[in-house]
Amino acid sequence: MAVSSKAHTTWSGDLPSGSGHTSLTSSGVADFDINWNSRSAGGGSAVTPEELLAAAHSSCFAMALSHALGENGTPPTELAVDAEVVFVPGEGVKSSALTVVASVPGLSAEEFAQFANDAKAGCPVSQALAGIEISLESVTFN
Repeated sequence: MAVSSKAHTTWSGDLPSGSGHTSLTSSGVADFDINWNSRSAGGGSAVTPEELLAAAHSSCFAMALSHALGENGTPPTELAVDAEVVFVPGEGVKSSALTVVASVPGLSAEEFAQFANDAKAGCPVSQALAGIEISLESVTFN
């Protein structure tokens, strides 16, 4: 069964001085202000497309890793995943850096690193981002 996710954005004005608003319409759980200054210079109170992409990547990777570890009979006690997406104005999205700190009883650090690397490669968002550099730092504690 295919699942469709939807968002809606309105924008007013030109790129440098304009602004907009994005809503997650499938779930209805979030609304965000957007603007070019936040996206191109960083900071500010508006959400950027790259911040939403980082949220998608970190959550997808966490789910993929949790699934693989569970299938192995070593479900994680906890996974803490960060994603940092780099955007360069005029060039586009350049990279996504994943960092995971995990508690997974019954696995060595080396075994965990292999599961994490496999999850990075298999995560659907990682696959959608195949045109950019994706890095992974994994740390496990038991």
